[in-house]
Amino acid sequence: MSAKPVRWMMTEVGKPLVPMEFDIGTPAPDEVVVEISGCGVCHTDLGYYYDGVRTKHELPLTLGHEISGHVIDTGADCLWYADRAVIIPAVIPCGRCDACLRGKATICPNQKMPGNDIHGGFATHITVPARGLCVVDEHRLAAAGIELADLSVIADAVTTPYQAVVQAGVTKGDLVIVNGIGGVGGYAVQIAATFGGIVVAVDVNEDKLAAIAKQGATLTLNAKQMTPRDIKAAINVFAKQNGLRQTEWIIFECSGTRAGQETAFSLINHGATLAVVGFTMDKIEVRLSNLMAFHARAIGNWGCPPELYPDALELVMNGRVKVAQFVEKHPLSEINQVFEAAHAGALKRRAVLVPTP
Repeated sequence: MSAKPVRWMMTEVGKPLVPMEFDIGTPAPDEVVVEISGCGVCHTDLGYYYDGVRTKHELPLTLGHEISGHVIDTGADCLWYADRAVIIPAVIPCGRCDACLRGKATICPNQKMPGNDIHGGFATHITVPARGLCVVDEHRLAAAGIELADLSVIADAVTTPYQAVVQAGVTKGDLVIVNGIGGVGGYAVQIAATFGGIVVAVDVNEDKLAAIAKQGATLTLNAKQMTPRDIKAAINVFAKQNGLRQTEWIIFECSGTRAGQETAFSLINHGATLAVVGFTMDKIEVRLSNLMAFHARAIGNWGCPPELYPDALELVMNGRVKVAQFVEKHPLSEINQVFEAAHAGALKRRAVLVPTP
């Protein structure tokens, strides 16, 4: 290790992130040290940085929870991970509590989220619990022409919608609506399509809609040009023309905006499922009685249990879900400029920050 490890630290809301050298130290028996290959920039990171969403770890803190890299040191209880390429779960459950033992790892009260509970991935190295690490076969990765840094986004942008699709119960022939296709939503479209869903993509960006039309969306609608009522009417027409059910639509709200959440709620019909995947601090006004009247349901989606990561990774490795063409890599040293561009909506693809010598 020629250079000292560096973390880019958030010291205050909206203040420039600053690089700080640190000592890695010795991992605990159940921990590993990972040399980071890439860390994706997520909407949640921007929420912490620009909107003052509170982190559980006090500032200063290194953000970033979409992380891939190589294990360079291990504790005594996890030697098997030595020298492995891995994806670190965005939310790491303890595996021992009552919730974990009952298969409810996403609500584990002891979970650790890099960039929230502990220092995150906008750094050269990170020490994390070994539990749930997703091992990547580097021979297959090379054969597929994918870089390990690209796979960082699996830790949230891919696995979160994967968990959402599994939880919502998407099956062949379901009419699926994905509202907001930047980042998480774009992968929600692809994943729902692999489960057999007939997918309608809704967004305000025409370029993103054109791109996702080639990756699983059968119908694309521009919400900037339509009212929520118009969108629902257009989907009804589409369903009739294609012999799809007029009921039980599965709606994934991935925009993380007030307008998007209100639009998604307005699309509820009889027996519908509304899966809330995107996050916003904004409050919205809806008539909850619609859930009762339509015998519909609304469910939240927080992260993804580590045991689902290998299946999500396999969709990428076998080419059914595309990752590389939906990310753009930048040097970690450009983090402040990349955050600014992401916040302004100037990026067409999800940014992955890559440590450089």
